[in-house]
Amino acid sequence: QVHLVESGGGLVQAGGSLRLSCAASGRTASTWTMGWFRQAPGKDREFVAAITWNGDRLYYADSVKGRFTISRDNAKNTVYLQMNSLKLEDTAVYSCTTDPTTSGVVGGRSRYWGQGTQVTVSS
Repeated sequence: QVHLVESGGGLVQAGGSLRLSCAASGRTASTWTMGWFRQAPGKDREFVAAITWNGDRLYYADSVKGRFTISRDNAKNTVYLQMNSLKLEDTAVYSCTTDPTTSGVVGGRSRYWGQGTQVTVSS
């Protein structure tokens, strides 16, 4: 079993920054790909970013490239999402996920998900 807990969400003005964290516990979490998804009200959940277990490959949605950066600290079993130049359309619940396969994470087919943390961007 893998348990994921997100933190760092909040209210920020457009153009501002936030850093989300996701702490993982349980079996082999440090050797799995980890990622972030988001879901805005009335919209489908969408992929945001993913990182392989050793950080050698990073994946981003086109909508966040150049603004968001994903990273991880395997010693802490934690993945981060640094969000800069936030826009109104970034408002959503951001959820962390992990899976043994990168395709599972990027495709949203992961077995393990966190509860999510709310990010609200105001004008």
